[in-house]
Amino acid sequence: MIVDLPELREKLRVFKDRQDAGWRLAKMLEAYKDGDAIVLAVPAGGVPVAAVVAEDLNLFLDLAVVSKITLPWNTEAGFGAVAFDGTVRLNERMLAGLGLTEEEIKQRIKATTSKVQRRLRELRGDRPMPELAERKVILVDDGIASGFTLRVAVEALKKKSAKEIVIAVPTGHQESLKRLVDEVKSVYCANVRSGWSFAVAEAYKRWSDVGQTEALEILKRFSRDST
Repeated sequence: MIVDLPELREKLRVFKDRQDAGWRLAKMLEAYKDGDAIVLAVPAGGVPVAAVVAEDLNLFLDLAVVSKITLPWNTEAGFGAVAFDGTVRLNERMLAGLGLTEEEIKQRIKATTSKVQRRLRELRGDRPMPELAERKVILVDDGIASGFTLRVAVEALKKKSAKEIVIAVPTGHQESLKRLVDEVKSVYCANVRSGWSFAVAEAYKRWSDVGQTEALEILKRFSRDST
């Protein structure tokens, strides 16, 4: 099931920033307020959104670190992803036309795995991953373009025996959302768009990359406010 806001369909610049987007999502997720679900942010861009969702719904916030496996010649494009538990999924359809050797693929997977482990150390420190067995999980990012990275995150959460997985994003491409919906209980997406051209940033009036330091400060502040 895909839950969206009909008044925002196909529109651009509908959110002031990630905090505003998180507030919109929280309103859509009010059924989870004060419950036993856990909000997991996909860093770094998903952290500001997820922090607002968790705070507004009075839920625990943590991380689901996942990163795309980028091309040697283009760090913005990926042919797969690695999740926090080491789960690896490759986009075989894309790989077929790239001409990468087996050694190049292994090197990119290794580099991405190291990146994920480094991010885990930097953002979570020595804290163990929360117990997810039989828990409801709300997986939050700042948007979905292809959705491939989030599919790998979902796969990793299923390995952790999460009871119920919900994806919540401010904006997403319609076809990518449809591919995700069969893998989770439901997908909440305020701003659904279609068409050949899609950029997550076009849903926001103010947009900039979220750095590791900014994400860590948000997580620290949220932890203090929750104690």
